[in-house]
Amino acid sequence: MSDETNIHYQSRLNKLKNLQDKGYNPYPYKFEPTAYAADLDEKYKDLEAGVDTEDRVTVAGRAMAVRNSGMFIDLKDKSGKIQVFCYKKILPEEDMERLKCLDVGDLVGVTGFIRRTPRGELTVAAEKFDIIGKSLQPLPEKFHGLTDTEARYRQRYVDFIVNDEAKAIYEKRCKIVSAIRRYFEMHHFLEVETPMLHPIMGGANAKPFITHHNALDMDLYLRIAPELYLKRLVVGGFDRVFEIGRNFRNEGIDKSHNPEFTALEAYQAYADYNTMAELIPDLLRFVAQTVLGTTVVEFNGHTIDLAKPFARKSIVELDKEYAGIDLMEAQTLEEAIAMAKTAGVDASECTSWGKVVQEVFDEKVEAHLIDPILVTDMPRDVSPLAKTHRNNPRLVEHFDAYIAGMEMGCAYSELSNPLEQRERFEAEVAARENGDDEAQMLDEDFITALENALPPTGGMGMGIDRLAIFLTGADTIRDVIAFPTLRKKD
Repeated sequence: MSDETNIHYQSRLNKLKNLQDKGYNPYPYKFEPTAYAADLDEKYKDLEAGVDTEDRVTVAGRAMAVRNSGMFIDLKDKSGKIQVFCYKKILPEEDMERLKCLDVGDLVGVTGFIRRTPRGELTVAAEKFDIIGKSLQPLPEKFHGLTDTEARYRQRYVDFIVNDEAKAIYEKRCKIVSAIRRYFEMHHFLEVETPMLHPIMGGANAKPFITHHNALDMDLYLRIAPELYLKRLVVGGFDRVFEIGRNFRNEGIDKSHNPEFTALEAYQAYADYNTMAELIPDLLRFVAQTVLGTTVVEFNGHTIDLAKPFARKSIVELDKEYAGIDLMEAQTLEEAIAMAKTAGVDASECTSWGKVVQEVFDEKVEAHLIDPILVTDMPRDVSPLAKTHRNNPRLVEHFDAYIAGMEMGCAYSELSNPLEQRERFEAEVAARENGDDEAQMLDEDFITALENALPPTGGMGMGIDRLAIFLTGADTIRDVIAFPTLRKKD
């Protein structure tokens, strides 16, 4: 704590002690406002300047500015800001004394009558004034947010207090989640919950977090995806299920990645990835219209209309278009690596043909996919949970949805043949043994579930945080997560 900060802190402590010495509790158990700033603005929008009313209200919020020794206070509540007028001819003497202990950042409760000042400011003229939360920490001097970016995310509560834009982004994210839930419920999907602690890592290719259960004396993995459990439910007769919940991946942090993130997954029996190719655009349109009031989204200088049909192109077709190479012509891994090199892509670390296809896509294609597009027909060897493509055994029925250069989600025709699924898992196990720590493990119980017959099923997954980045126009995933993962301080 700096000397200046310490002085402010001590001053506030002294004011707290002053209040308590007089028998006043600035941390009451309850306080009930009867009105909010935005509602009052609307109700009294036609009140003329200089007019007092006899209407009495109780408001509560944070003191964001204090002027003229407390005569004027800018009170900010959840809906907006309203001015409070504290005048000695109206306010009791003990309340005026209490006012001397007020600091910017304190929570206050005020009862009084509505007036509009001669200058036109809607105001609550205080007849009773209370401090209902004494703040010991001073707020940043500038009310447009913390200037230290790291401090913004480390002290997120302060960021939300002083930065209306940050708060609005997070509120919009919450509405996005609510709209997603409403969409699936409208389409007769059942919201379910599946385990966060997995005995076997599966459902996606990623590095896991590992924890230990003391009573069972066993290591467990924080889930990287709920997919295998959700498909177990479909086997069990739950034909339409969805889950919104946390996933955990032990990966790097950047503008679009956080180690813990919120994901949506949904599964529909008697469907395939073509069904999901209709569902995902429809879902995105519904969410945008519900939250933004329009399907037209402005993002990073681009105008994107979700109402337009989503393009569909295969990943190898896109690699050919943007990198100038047709990897379908490569019959071996070595040929694929050589072809990638001619396009300026170093794929020498890739261990399969499909990974070369993906590497070329990541480097040469992804950033160009601004308008909504479904990148279809992924290589079989990078997608172990999707059905083999009905027209080409090198591919699977799996697409990724891209908007504004970001992957928003994916969908499969879910692999339901237990014998083929075992072969795919065994290939993943071999990859792990060769050093691929993101490859999946063999889940015998999941194979047993498939042996009880999984109906033809279409499944989809979507990162809600990335969707929130897109729909709010946020700069980074940290802006749409309330408390993002940060390095240890110092």
